[in-house]
Amino acid sequence: MTSSYVYDAVRTPFGRFNGALAGVRPDDLAAGVVSAILGRHPGLDPAAIGDVVWGNANGAGEDNRNVGRMAVLLAGLPTSVPATTVNRLCGSSLDAVMIGSRAIETGDADVVLTGGVESMTRAPWVLPKSNRPFPAGDVTAVSTTLGWRLVNKAMPAEWTVSLGEANEQLQERFSISRERQDEFAARSHRLAHQAWEDGFYDALVVPVDGADLTRDESIRPGSTAEGLAGLKPAFRSPEQGGTITAGNASPLSDGASAVLLGNAGAADAVGAEPLARIAGRAAFALDPQDFGYAPVEAANTALARAGIGWSEVGAVDVNEAFAVQSLACVDAWLAAGLADPELVNTRGGAIALGHPLGASGGRVLGTLAHVLRERGARWGVAAICIGVGQGLAVVLENEGGRA
Repeated sequence: MTSSYVYDAVRTPFGRFNGALAGVRPDDLAAGVVSAILGRHPGLDPAAIGDVVWGNANGAGEDNRNVGRMAVLLAGLPTSVPATTVNRLCGSSLDAVMIGSRAIETGDADVVLTGGVESMTRAPWVLPKSNRPFPAGDVTAVSTTLGWRLVNKAMPAEWTVSLGEANEQLQERFSISRERQDEFAARSHRLAHQAWEDGFYDALVVPVDGADLTRDESIRPGSTAEGLAGLKPAFRSPEQGGTITAGNASPLSDGASAVLLGNAGAADAVGAEPLARIAGRAAFALDPQDFGYAPVEAANTALARAGIGWSEVGAVDVNEAFAVQSLACVDAWLAAGLADPELVNTRGGAIALGHPLGASGGRVLGTLAHVLRERGARWGVAAICIGVGQGLAVVLENEGGRA
């Protein structure tokens, strides 16, 4: 077994729903980051890429028919470069990284390009076929943007509640107040804005052809907990104890990300030294309605496989699907030995940056790799919750960092 490394990571700026990227097809978004990451390494022969593994959560519209392969073809790579598309919902592009890293470690490939894409704006409505042609009644179009649709009646009702209701149940379980959620959300906006001001994302974010967008579109620099407190709950009424609002949950978003992986010997071909080693991976699953808490054990297991504990972790990037589930995970990790909650999402998170489902895992991992370098820390954890009760986590090692 050989080691697998992250050599580079890029992403588009994330656009808000019906925003600046609304006119860009998802396969074009994907092709754009493929071209961009390879353009940064002109010495790398695209034909040497052993595989392309791409993440996508919806796949119901222009991202159908293996959008990873479509991205390879649209980006002008040789037709000999293979590609596959994986769907683990919000974790799809982190899953792509995990799959690609295993291919490298087993010797099946020297270089693997991974990533993911989602246009939640352009996700289509679908009409299910009727049992008989020409039904006499009305037919309902179903949105494929987010969440459960065309639910199998055999599924228990408690499994198929909305994502928001599932997280309201989580806040009841762990007594996470509306105030904490709003404070966490305001922090996300503040840190994301500061990261852009500091130039942190300049090396990570690449432009989108035909779109006038240079920064993540959903960041609200002036957000405060006091201002967010005025928003109405979205899934339960105040009388029902609702705490989740549009302000303390991630927005619907469009975007793409790419992560270039290779073995130690790929440095010469890539023309760069690796950013970080992939030291541990894990998937975890529990009841579907508890999906927001699944990153807890995914990260614990990934750390155990890397042979380290939480006390050695110098940076964490967890996808902020909802403030409440992020807080529940961080609280659990603090109890397990994480030194400081301020180590989490130091450059903002999905509440501010956006959450284009299939692209978010690549964004989380790429951000973490650069934060480890920025802080000189050795160990970091990237984690993400996934609808229908799953979570993923990857441990990175910055081999030149301090323990």
